[in-house]
Amino acid sequence: MKQGTAWWKESVVYQIYPRSFQDTNGDGIGDLKGVTSRLDYLRDLGIDVIWICPVYDSPNDDNGYDIRDYHRILEEFGTLEDMDELLREAAARGIRIIMDLVANHTSDEHAWFVESRSSRDNPKRDWYIWKPGKDGKAPTNWEANFGGSVWEYDEQTGEYYFHSFSRKQPDLNWENPEVRQAIYRMMEWWMDRGVAGFRVDAITFIKKNQQFPDLPADGGRELASLNGGTLNQPGILDFLREMKQEVLAPRDAVTVAEAPGVPLSQVPAYLDEREGVFSMLFQFDHVDLDMKPGPKAVYHPWRLTDFKRALADWQRETVKYGWMALYMENHDHVRSVSKFGDDGKYRTESAQMLAAYYFLMRGTPFIYQGQELGMTNCPMDGIGDYNDIMSLQLYREGLASGRSEQELLDYLAKRSRDHGRTPMQWSAGENAGFTAGKPWLKVNPNYSEINVERQQREEDSVLSFYKRLIRLRKENRALVYGDFRELHADSEQIGGYTRSLDGERWTVLCNFTGNAVQAQTPPAEQLMLSNMKDRQHGVLLPYEASIFREQ
Repeated sequence: MKQGTAWWKESVVYQIYPRSFQDTNGDGIGDLKGVTSRLDYLRDLGIDVIWICPVYDSPNDDNGYDIRDYHRILEEFGTLEDMDELLREAAARGIRIIMDLVANHTSDEHAWFVESRSSRDNPKRDWYIWKPGKDGKAPTNWEANFGGSVWEYDEQTGEYYFHSFSRKQPDLNWENPEVRQAIYRMMEWWMDRGVAGFRVDAITFIKKNQQFPDLPADGGRELASLNGGTLNQPGILDFLREMKQEVLAPRDAVTVAEAPGVPLSQVPAYLDEREGVFSMLFQFDHVDLDMKPGPKAVYHPWRLTDFKRALADWQRETVKYGWMALYMENHDHVRSVSKFGDDGKYRTESAQMLAAYYFLMRGTPFIYQGQELGMTNCPMDGIGDYNDIMSLQLYREGLASGRSEQELLDYLAKRSRDHGRTPMQWSAGENAGFTAGKPWLKVNPNYSEINVERQQREEDSVLSFYKRLIRLRKENRALVYGDFRELHADSEQIGGYTRSLDGERWTVLCNFTGNAVQAQTPPAEQLMLSNMKDRQHGVLLPYEASIFREQ
């Protein structure tokens, strides 16, 4: 199927985790004024769209993904006027903003839930999922993503409410049309203020198996156990098509769905340009290679061929039906150079190589704050340095089951979401230029070497390479709309592919190792961009990324 062009396909998106981006009032927490103050930096980088993580009013049980009021801004981030100013100033620079749509659940402090739990006959009782216990226990044996049961007992009404994540994040009952309409009106309210669309959080959890059966034990992997109960259940597309018809399509909103549990076979239903429900989709196959069904907090080694296949399979499928969101890291994952590259001797080279490898695939590239610097995982001195609710729960559960403290800390050093949430490194000054106060989360001690100010002065920095990469993509339509064909699929050292459009062909070749590797490379005169100054024909140097054009 020939697919159309769109502004968001040609865009580059930058994700901001506002709590860690830029603080302007000295309280150690990033804020909306901080985002506004850095818009010129983002324009200079070449950004077209900002995805800003939740800034709604929240008790912060899960750092803003537990929303108390969809129409207010959390005080530590600023005010609604600050948000309006950000939207105006971004628009003046040609930058659009998309916000997180958190529609699977609210905070237990949201006015809707306060009413819902007040009595069994409250009009909003059915806005959430309530069930009586069974044989003196929870209604089912389902496990929550953050650990423990999905059911929380409420003494006041003597029933259990359902939560896919934290007990302070009760799930909305999407079976109730009043709930759906309330969410749609909220979405319209934000788009009326100038928001271009939404990153749709945890959307594949909104439909539950209404039989609520007990599920067979699976060894403890939460998503595996939820597959039979809440993840991408039959009937979910009825809800999503209604959302598209009532809100998204009439306003031409751009959407990118966080959609765990969606297999390749369902790509048309989610992404088809005419019949699908979203503009783009985040898949998790490549970032979760080190996770397997079974006991929690166990790190599983992976091979380069697994990583490449996880990306290439989605490339091959979506070329038929839709468009991907391309990414290497975000606020829920560790730093990509620490996971997929070498954050030591070859940090700069491997961060540049990873950038080239994912950025020029078919889809819209997303850059997570600090990724353009090659920011790394942060050395933590102990569990006291961690803040993430999921990490702390894994640690507590692990100790309770007899695991050693060191074993658990070793796992968190590889997987904790906090590694992606440490403050942005702007300068070699105090607290990396992030705040004049005490940072809410530890600053990575390597900020004196890895920071914006330094990299802006260096021609061969990771930041400078990202700027060249962005410019190359914007100036060459084949790198946006061209067909994708994988190269070196069976190699455990080299990754590569071609992009072809209207007789023009581009070749991307990347060395994922710290050794020089023999490889057939196009002629030097076709070289358009490389992270190596003195590259050699027929050889890929350690962590080399080279991009060629043939006409």
